[in-house]
Amino acid sequence: MNDQHDDRHRGAEPQWPTGEDPDARLAPRRGAGDQPDRPNTPPGGFERQPRHGTPPGGFARPPAGGPPPGGVPRGGPGTPPGGVPRGGPGTPPGGVPRGGPGTPPGGIPGGPGTPPGGPGTPPGGIPGGGGTPPGGVPQGGRRHAPEPGPGGPRPVGGPGGPGVPSPANADPNATRHVPRGPGRPNTPPGGMRRPGGPGPGVPGAGVPGPGGPRRPGEEPTDLLPPVHQTVAREPELLTHREDEIELEPFYDDEYDEELTPEEEKALRRKKIWRRVRRVSYVGLSLMILGPIVAFAIAYQLVEVPNPQETASKQDKAITILYSDGSVMTKIAPSGANRTMITYDQIPEPVKQAVFAAEDPTFMTNPGFDFRAIARAGWYQVTGRKSGGSGLTQQYVKQATEQDDETLSRKFTEVVKAYKMSEQQDKKEILTSYLNTIYFGRSAYGIKEAAKVYFNRNDLNELTLSEAALIAGMIQNPSKSENQAYSQERWTYVADNLVKFGFIDQGARAGLAYVPPVPLAEVNNNGLDGTRLFIRMQVEAEMERNQWGLERAQKLGVTVHTTIDPAMQTAAEEAVDEVMEGQPEVLRTSMSAIDPATGAVRAYWGGTGQGIDYQTGTLQEPGSSFKPFDFVAALQKGEGAGKLYDGSSPRTFPGRGPDNPVRNSPGVRCDVPTQCSVREAMIKSINTVFFDMALKIGTGKVAQAAHQAGIPPKVEVGGKTYTLLEDENGNAPDANISIGGGTTQVRPFDMTSTYATFAARGVYHEPFFITKITNSKDEAVYTHTDVTRPAFDPDPQKSQDIADNVTDVLKHIPGKSNIPCANGRECAGKTGTHELPNSQENSKAWMVGYTPSLAAGVWMGTDSGTVALKNKKNEMIYGSGLPGQIWKKFMDKALANAPKETFPKPKPIGELEAPKITPTTTTPKDEDKDDEKKTTTGRPTTTRDEPTTTTTRQTKPSCGGLFPACPTTTTQPNEPDPIGGGSQPTR
Repeated sequence: MNDQHDDRHRGAEPQWPTGEDPDARLAPRRGAGDQPDRPNTPPGGFERQPRHGTPPGGFARPPAGGPPPGGVPRGGPGTPPGGVPRGGPGTPPGGVPRGGPGTPPGGIPGGPGTPPGGPGTPPGGIPGGGGTPPGGVPQGGRRHAPEPGPGGPRPVGGPGGPGVPSPANADPNATRHVPRGPGRPNTPPGGMRRPGGPGPGVPGAGVPGPGGPRRPGEEPTDLLPPVHQTVAREPELLTHREDEIELEPFYDDEYDEELTPEEEKALRRKKIWRRVRRVSYVGLSLMILGPIVAFAIAYQLVEVPNPQETASKQDKAITILYSDGSVMTKIAPSGANRTMITYDQIPEPVKQAVFAAEDPTFMTNPGFDFRAIARAGWYQVTGRKSGGSGLTQQYVKQATEQDDETLSRKFTEVVKAYKMSEQQDKKEILTSYLNTIYFGRSAYGIKEAAKVYFNRNDLNELTLSEAALIAGMIQNPSKSENQAYSQERWTYVADNLVKFGFIDQGARAGLAYVPPVPLAEVNNNGLDGTRLFIRMQVEAEMERNQWGLERAQKLGVTVHTTIDPAMQTAAEEAVDEVMEGQPEVLRTSMSAIDPATGAVRAYWGGTGQGIDYQTGTLQEPGSSFKPFDFVAALQKGEGAGKLYDGSSPRTFPGRGPDNPVRNSPGVRCDVPTQCSVREAMIKSINTVFFDMALKIGTGKVAQAAHQAGIPPKVEVGGKTYTLLEDENGNAPDANISIGGGTTQVRPFDMTSTYATFAARGVYHEPFFITKITNSKDEAVYTHTDVTRPAFDPDPQKSQDIADNVTDVLKHIPGKSNIPCANGRECAGKTGTHELPNSQENSKAWMVGYTPSLAAGVWMGTDSGTVALKNKKNEMIYGSGLPGQIWKKFMDKALANAPKETFPKPKPIGELEAPKITPTTTTPKDEDKDDEKKTTTGRPTTTRDEPTTTTTRQTKPSCGGLFPACPTTTTQPNEPDPIGGGSQPTR
């Protein structure tokens, strides 16, 4: 076979650079005639002699991750092609095995473990023991290719010779030594072969047998087993020979073993945590460096506001309109053409009060307080509110008109505050702040605030106590008329004056709260008296919808309200006509709501003396609360014809025999023991509704009231109160059935609940503003109706419940001698609450409606401890002065409206009671002697002329404006889980 065939068997290795056949160079010399260019060449040429100790066949290159299969022949400079056999001169053909001189061919035999070439080594190396590959142990303990089979190694030359298998019957397991491959420079493809020579074959010597000289072009090419190797050995220079380096064998299977599932998980976790750590390092670096870089960039971009420009933006007026588009009033900034004060004009008490209220570290901080910001963040996380802004930040927010609750806005605000502190003196910043900040009562700047709060034209006239109140209102200026809130803020500022060292404890003891002068005395916006409370309600609603006066005045908006001017006039006239000449101690209020939308059509909160009796007080509703007992019964399926025991007095579980529930003297059902709900509602029989609430559940009654429109919580006098249930959500006692005890509501909310009845079971949240427009008459805010089915998720069921309630209540105005004019259908309920420990009343109500308008009237006194008497010194009931105001208003407001009728209800339960024959005996209700036998510990009652109920006050009320009076008690040693005796309500 030719060399090309040999190359193909070797994987088409690259040709020798010279183009010569490397196998040809390794062939033995054929004779002098074949080598004319070399004199004295013996026949067959010169045979290369192996080095001393070279084993037969030469050394095989051990596989150690270096040379490729085939190996690289060792040699130094000048090594002839084909390599020089190891050994010195005179080495016999095939090389001399390692050992000393005289070592027989094939090496000296030796025992196991003898290194190659040692004594006793048999030809071909030491036979292997267990696990030793055929042919013995390779040099250095490394793996050799298997030795030839019996008959000795295959000669390099042609076939023949004893013990040498011919190519035809060659042992497939017999392998010659692996020639060194192209590991070194100039090594021909396939490595260099050691030449054979004439003569008989010597086992292990690599000498050709009698078959003749080697013919490279004709001998077959053997495929050698692969050598495990991952990285190719770098070629060595032919001019340099390194010492033999013993290499350990490399086995791929040691590294290719599959990992166990636990090891794979551990490896994955390790990789994941490595990535997490790296990402964390990057994130932490960005968290530290990012804000610093952002702060530096923002510092260069932001501009510090100018005080004069800021003040000029605050001079625009707000226009408030009635529902018909006519002007109600205009709110212009107080002192629109004001003169800016200088730092020298700011007295020391004002500085101290402002610092104590808003920024104690103002003179030393860099424009913001780290602790205040951190505290504000913590408050927000825990659900509380805190601004966290110092004076400089507040001024920036006021000047830039940006108050949205975003981190970007807050960040920019801090940067601007810092830049302002760097560029301006603290005195300049304080002066700018006090000239532009909003203090409430339409006053911008400290000079105008002193005028509208205490009528002071000179700041030096302000006392430290007065300055403390003004400074305290900066936080929430919309509550300027809330006396309880202003007093709370004053106390906060006064305490901070001591806390931060502005005054000592002795000076603090000398401070006393001074209330501001009534707004009517300093108001110059065209409203006074009761209509001033309308403006306050409008301002409060603007504030709730993110349109506070500060923002509105900068834009100069127009506010469109729901107040109907004709109905508002009707309300004022009704109050004036009925209350003319009545005792001055009496207080009253009323409101009117459109049931179809929730729009407030009229609002009369009082005379404008600082207290809004519609939303600024909590009152016991008395018997006007009984319709919610009926709603709870209808939800259970009980109708107006359901019979109860209405006799009086009656004892109930949890109430002792000396603490019964009573009806009003002289009032009884036709058959007291069989009194229908309809009859009990019209006559206001207390024992029926008390019994009803206990059987149905007081929690169900409270739920019905909330569904109709009583809010769960309200803010009154600067404090938040939970209505009906206690603060833990526990059900109220049975006194809720007759509107006494702990049951307290705002008069405005009672009007809203009856509007739900008028709307046939649909609740609409009351509102005062329909829209807000800018100077271009573009709407910047539009009211969205908040509505829902009230008494059941199913609108039809909710409607049926409301219609059944109306079917009963529509008989009451006529029975109470306050029917609507011209036969107009109207419905409603009166109510009274008795003065503690007396037979007289402290509160009186009338709440009613038509299909298109609901109105409610309350009457009482400031203290709640004064009996309600009219100018004739007669006891006032719900059908008295309150009922007369309600009737006059309804007749005037609906004078030009078409008559409407209530729809016929779809019966729930028994709509009418069965016919019952009245008894002829005198019931206990009429027993006056029984009334006289009551002791001072007798429970008080709630009455509706002509009825009485028993309730007890467990929540401080005493009939006053705010729930802060001592409660009445029953007999001291008697346990009363329901709530004890009751306050009289009617």
